[in-house]
Amino acid sequence: MKKAKSLVASVVFGTSLLVGAYAFAGSEKQDLKTDKVTFFGTPSSSISSSVSIPKQYNQLWISGTVPPTLNAKGTTIYEKYGDTQKQAEGIFENLKSQLKAKGLSMKDVVYLRVYVASDPEKGDKPDYTGFFNAYGKYFNTKENPVKTARSTVGVESLVNPDWLVEIEAFVAYK
Repeated sequence: MKKAKSLVASVVFGTSLLVGAYAFAGSEKQDLKTDKVTFFGTPSSSISSSVSIPKQYNQLWISGTVPPTLNAKGTTIYEKYGDTQKQAEGIFENLKSQLKAKGLSMKDVVYLRVYVASDPEKGDKPDYTGFFNAYGKYFNTKENPVKTARSTVGVESLVNPDWLVEIEAFVAYK
């Protein structure tokens, strides 16, 4: 009986959280009649819940970018490419370079789709914390206050089994 009450309490509490989150998300002001890219979401979140891009903006979609090789002679994933955080930082540096070559910056990124693969050192589970730490160095900072909209998806593996992260970026610019 005690387990049943605990289960019911958990379901009620979880449902309350979801309803509250849905109600809050629907209550934010949705001013879409602007000539600027607009990010929506809660101030406490490190990402935006949505982004509005006016029609006068151009868009650049960057394909899945993978980590750079740190040491081609490395004998482990971590020697060759680094852990999840190091791999994500390498990808963000690559994206930064790609954008700079086009006259853009990380401030122009509006959406990221991130694939985090299972990490053998983390019990074959994706190291989301490692990715979140890397993201926090490039977005929602004093230098770059942009909080992208984002999807972060855990996957079993990527094309190269040594890669722990792959990132797609969507950019809006005038």
